[in-house]
Amino acid sequence: MNTSDFYYDLPKELIAQTPVEPRDSSRLLVMDKISGKIEHKHFYDIIDYLNPGDLLVANDSRVLPARIYGTKAETGARVEFLLLKQISDNRWETLCKPGKKAREGTEFSFGDGILRATVAEVKDDGNRIVDFDCDENFFSALDKIGQMPLPPYITEELKDKERYQTVYSHELGSAAAPTAGLHFTNELMDKIKAKGVNIAYVTLHVGLGTFRPVKVDDVTKHKMHSEHYEIPPETAELIKQTKKKGKRVIAVGTTSCRTLESVASFYGKIKPCSGFTDIFIYPGYEFKVLDGLITNFHLPESTLIMLVSAFAGYDNIMNAYKAAVDEKYRFFSFGDAMLIS
Repeated sequence: MNTSDFYYDLPKELIAQTPVEPRDSSRLLVMDKISGKIEHKHFYDIIDYLNPGDLLVANDSRVLPARIYGTKAETGARVEFLLLKQISDNRWETLCKPGKKAREGTEFSFGDGILRATVAEVKDDGNRIVDFDCDENFFSALDKIGQMPLPPYITEELKDKERYQTVYSHELGSAAAPTAGLHFTNELMDKIKAKGVNIAYVTLHVGLGTFRPVKVDDVTKHKMHSEHYEIPPETAELIKQTKKKGKRVIAVGTTSCRTLESVASFYGKIKPCSGFTDIFIYPGYEFKVLDGLITNFHLPESTLIMLVSAFAGYDNIMNAYKAAVDEKYRFFSFGDAMLIS
């Protein structure tokens, strides 16, 4: 199976630049993964497709305002840092632009000195290991001066940082939002619970590798980035009970899906645990946990469109994407949603 098999033509104007208000007024393409039948709805209609005893599993990771702008202490030259991964306390792996200004030992200042940084190491891949220093809690300082690391295809400014967070985000650590969850409002979640549908949470901190293009022709040769996950005991137990009762486990987003399928693949069952996963799901993969999936519309030739093709069938997904383009759905992070069950 080739990467080019997952290409589809997307008019640029269908790439959503801003989120819709309210969150649950986005459109929803509902697809039966057995028959391929498609319905066009709105996200608030999702409650009609959920049954008492079903379990939604969502990713409660919270996005870091990880893009910061500052100056080189010695010259005042402008720089941009993007925090990729926390190594220890205030030490981070960071992407720096322009890189030539961020040599080992170079010092920088952000937010008029609220945050200070020194480059400790330049890695082989060009990323920097940076030591930060501040007079207050690091994350409090970051919240004051940092900007959301929006995907490169979003060029409009985000006026409210919370619109790139799910309403249930809790565990700080992602470099990108688990975007399928952006459609939920607190009111919609209350209605879902009132219907007898359970909601449980996992954590997977989304890395910027989620935007990394597949550069090999043969899909099977692609290497996934590694991301940290955690499944708490109450979630593992809810999944066990849901399956025991013959009800459905529905993942909210590909990140929740990858977390559940990773653990089931590692251990042969869902259990409370944490670790790192680089699972790559593409057609031919046999799902061990999922009965349904809520997801956004993904980039052509991306690992995410490969994942949903594995779950719903390649032909079904390519047909659904064609229908979404024809119906002028909004695509990608701030775009519309799809329910596959």
